[in-house]
Amino acid sequence: MPNLTQAPVRWEQLAPLPDAVGFAGSVAGLDRGTLLVAGGANFPQGRPWDGATKTWHDRVFVLRPNAKEWEELADRLPRPLGYAVSATTPYGIAVVGGNHADGVYRDAFLLRVDDDRLTTEQLPPLPLPLVNAAGAMIGATLYIAGGQSAADANKVESCFLSIDLSQPADKRVWVELDTWPGAPRMLATAGVQEGAFYLFGGVELADDAAGTIQRRYLKDGYRYQPQQGWRQVADMPRPVAAAPTPAPAVGTSHLLIVGGDDGENAARVAELKDAHPGFSRASLAYHTVTDRWILADKLPFSLATTPTIRDGASVIIPGGETRPGVRTNEVWRGTLTPQRAEFGLLNLSVLGVYPLIMLGIGVWCSRRSKDAEGFFRGGQQIPWWAAGLSIYATMLSSITFMAIPAKAFFSNWWFIFSQISVIVLAPVIIAVYLPFFRQLNLTSAYEYLEHRFNLAVRWFGSASFIAFQIARTGIVLYLPALALSTVSSIDTTTCIAGMTLLTIVVTYFGGMEAVIWTDVAQSIILLAAAALSLAVIAWQLDGSTIDLFRTAANEGKFFPAIPVSPDFAIESVWVLVLGTFFATLISYTSNQEVVQRFMTTSDEKQAARAIWVNAWLSLPSGMLFFAVGTALYLFYQQFPERLDPGLARNDAIYPFFMVHELPPGLAGFVVAGIFAAAQPTSSLNSVATAVVTDFYQRLRPEASPKSRVRVGRASTIITGLAGMAVALTMEQFPVESLWELFLNVLGLTTGILAGLFSLGILTKRAHGTGALLGVAACIAAMWAVSEYGDVHAMMYGCLAVVVSFGAGYLFSLLLPGATKQLEGLTIHTQRSLSSSPAPTSLAALAAHS
Repeated sequence: MPNLTQAPVRWEQLAPLPDAVGFAGSVAGLDRGTLLVAGGANFPQGRPWDGATKTWHDRVFVLRPNAKEWEELADRLPRPLGYAVSATTPYGIAVVGGNHADGVYRDAFLLRVDDDRLTTEQLPPLPLPLVNAAGAMIGATLYIAGGQSAADANKVESCFLSIDLSQPADKRVWVELDTWPGAPRMLATAGVQEGAFYLFGGVELADDAAGTIQRRYLKDGYRYQPQQGWRQVADMPRPVAAAPTPAPAVGTSHLLIVGGDDGENAARVAELKDAHPGFSRASLAYHTVTDRWILADKLPFSLATTPTIRDGASVIIPGGETRPGVRTNEVWRGTLTPQRAEFGLLNLSVLGVYPLIMLGIGVWCSRRSKDAEGFFRGGQQIPWWAAGLSIYATMLSSITFMAIPAKAFFSNWWFIFSQISVIVLAPVIIAVYLPFFRQLNLTSAYEYLEHRFNLAVRWFGSASFIAFQIARTGIVLYLPALALSTVSSIDTTTCIAGMTLLTIVVTYFGGMEAVIWTDVAQSIILLAAAALSLAVIAWQLDGSTIDLFRTAANEGKFFPAIPVSPDFAIESVWVLVLGTFFATLISYTSNQEVVQRFMTTSDEKQAARAIWVNAWLSLPSGMLFFAVGTALYLFYQQFPERLDPGLARNDAIYPFFMVHELPPGLAGFVVAGIFAAAQPTSSLNSVATAVVTDFYQRLRPEASPKSRVRVGRASTIITGLAGMAVALTMEQFPVESLWELFLNVLGLTTGILAGLFSLGILTKRAHGTGALLGVAACIAAMWAVSEYGDVHAMMYGCLAVVVSFGAGYLFSLLLPGATKQLEGLTIHTQRSLSSSPAPTSLAALAAHS
């Protein structure tokens, strides 16, 4: 069995429990920062083979935050108790089942530490008595598996129960669930990782040839996902029973089996007595994605029959049994030690070439960005192929560059619909939306909203876009910097500051033309980096291409069966199709970053070609990035010991491979791809364009072109610094929750804008008042959905478009609005515009009306 190259956990001793003998089978947990250990059993008078009697306890010990020593509370457990399931929950420390010399209990309750008092809240009793069961929490739900219903029973249980502790006290109830497809067991190890419950090993009771009940030590494992049920996973390398449980979850996809009894000396306990070598000191690591086991570490202790307590990035193991009949009062704390690789001088040198190239482009383009036309629209002289590559690079941010391989590594290829939808929608965008942006000669997309509706709608659209882009800039800067810092010696703050400074300088001097050509360079670097990574992985994999493809397909890494149900709360076919369709529609019809590129070519025909370049590049490049993720899966399946269990982020898997597996020099080039994708030049220039066109020029129409460029450059600096401030602020908060919030804001804000553009272009009856009321209704509806609904995050954009469009149209029908000249502003009145010479700007169009 392969060994990890570096121990994932560093172990140290805390203050021992204040009992000379120690305990096994205690209950333990963390309540608002206070560590609690209570109950358990031991042999205070000697060894069991010398006639000592097992004693159960009700004593309670606490270790308060920052305290160095344990203290014993005057309060006691409701009764002496051992070998119960205990779990830390948001509502207290749950204690379920257990036993005493007089029998096995059905009791369940919550413990809380209030100053020097121990308070108890009763939970519903179990459907049957249970001892030596395994349990763990998924969210607010406690799951219990296996155990014995009587201490002297000749059988073990296969029950699987759950209770939702978030329910009011009178609504809490134990639910009997389907059991795992394996033998009944006790002393198993439970674990939770990424919302799934795992059950490993344990002991089965079975008759031997003579009809005597014997223990059979198990090594099989099972995974349970709510709403999906059970499936068997890879067997452990050896049997394990009574290991500290729950198994500590490490990183985003590993579980650790720490010690436990492998049964090797189970039949010789009476013979060995104190000469027993003790329980296993081996720590096993299970990777839940590749379904592989490895030897993680040699432990400084041998422990069994004791709980684990999670305390932030640490796991605590209090007391336990070191060998049969022998307890300990030792308390151990393990702290995660993630792997970090030195980036190296050669990699830094290669990476350092990238900013020089970007600065060179900025200086070269600065000669033609001195007037407003050059700074904001590149003088409308950009070749169609360069504009197409720029659209492609705009839509492929650093988030996507890391997220697509990560998605394929941890999941499958279903999300490639997002690339397919670009091809499907390209004709619609070219035929319906592009003519308005080109014939009206827009600089800002939101100019259209004023002439179709009113100034308030325009300002709402532009302000929403600006706020969204500042937040997006922060995330685009932060996530790759964080991913790189977790796997290498590159500092997060240095990454953020360096990328921000480079982006500001290039955009400040070079304007839109520099943005376009840096996007072209970024596209080439991104695609080359992904292709080289795929080649390096393929070179190291064992097996033919057909065999590797078959392995990935058999393990559901391409297109496994997913629900076709129209349930919008789950990741179904309908959610994927509608979610990706509307996300693409939103990006290509209401996003100033993309629309601005429509305006950089010489005419509408060239802009249409640019859209097709992006569309036809999206699918093959998407397949390339998904292939990298699948190749990473196969690589770490064949070499599980080279994967860091402490990897704290799913989207760090690709950067981790870069800095640990790629040859020096090539690693620097591929990391430059992340920097390329993380350079938000497009966001800075598009925000500057919106600020100048929609606010400064609108309020000061007499402003000279030079003054508009000055304001645009000032806006570039301010936007870059604001994005950097967002990125640096995010270091102080859990990024997962902020990223979830960002997805919700993305669907809400950009979905409303796409709904407004569609409302204006596709209907004649809609007016400004109705559009604004539709916006208000959409915000209220989306808030209600986020608070009270059960909708997949991918559907937020779809719902926002539909609600803002539908509500805006309905309010326009019901309420009076200002009458406006619609010539050239809807698909129903577009023909009249094309039949006469096209005005050179919206101001000219307004003069005609």
